Amino acid sequence: LPQASSQFLCVALCQRGTGKDMSAALASRLAELQELENRMDQVKENYNECLDTIWMLLASMLVFFMHSGFSLLEAGSVRFKNAQNILAKNLIVVTVGFLCWYFMGYPIAFGAYKDPNKFAGGRNFFMDEFWNDKSKFRVWFFQGTFCATGGTIVSGAMAERTQLKGFVTFTVLMTSFIYPFVVYWCWSGHGFMNYTNDDGEAVSIVGAPFMDFAGSGIVHLVGGVGALTGALLVGPRRGWCQDASPTEFDGHSVPFCVLGTFFLWFGWYG
Repeated sequence: LPQASSQFLCVALCQRGTGKDMSAALASRLAELQELENRMDQVKENYNECLDTIWMLLASMLVFFMHSGFSLLEAGSVRFKNAQNILAKNLIVVTVGFLCWYFMGYPIAFGAYKDPNKFAGGRNFFMDEFWNDKSKFRVWFFQGTFCATGGTIVSGAMAERTQLKGFVTFTVLMTSFIYPFVVYWCWSGHGFMNYTNDDGEAVSIVGAPFMDFAGSGIVHLVGGVGALTGALLVGPRRGWCQDASPTEFDGHSVPFCVLGTFFLWFGWYG
């Protein structure tokens, strides 16, 4: 009987030890699976981030390419003597416009405070805090191309009757203040035209929130109002509707106009 009891105790202890080993192995495997799952989630997140970046860069480059279409269309629509002037204006819109977007435009448009107001932002000057959230780099470039587009619309409306220094002044004002304020009101998620109320619903000060598609209600409205205002201020071209012949003010290059139209058409998909 004592020998049988000893054998039973040894078997029980061995089984108990085996259970502990199995529990430890199972816990180890579960920990490994959890670590693997976390790694897969991180890989998936990085993969999605790469896809988002590639997609936004592609769209940004298409919109950026539209400036070549604007340049060709506007150059072909003016007389030969003014082609160089209109091309310079298109180049200024992109270069000066992006610099103004970097200095002042983006902070007003998307630099919402931690306790945001409904009128304008005031953070992220000179790309401050961008390294804390690198997705802001792609947003900055994507939105910057639209900002420059708003200025380009005006250059065509005032073609052949605006001095370069006057247009540079307008470009600085447009890309630093006018366009960014409108963007904050409608696109930032905090402006008075589209913000989230206490119930988590998107609203505006007049009820329903502002909704836009492809910039049609912001880029072209702001650019169009600027173009109309500029055209009214500078008036018609000198000699227009007076003693000039009907063809004196015709554009000098129809091929430029056609190529510019196709470039704009292609860039519009951005």
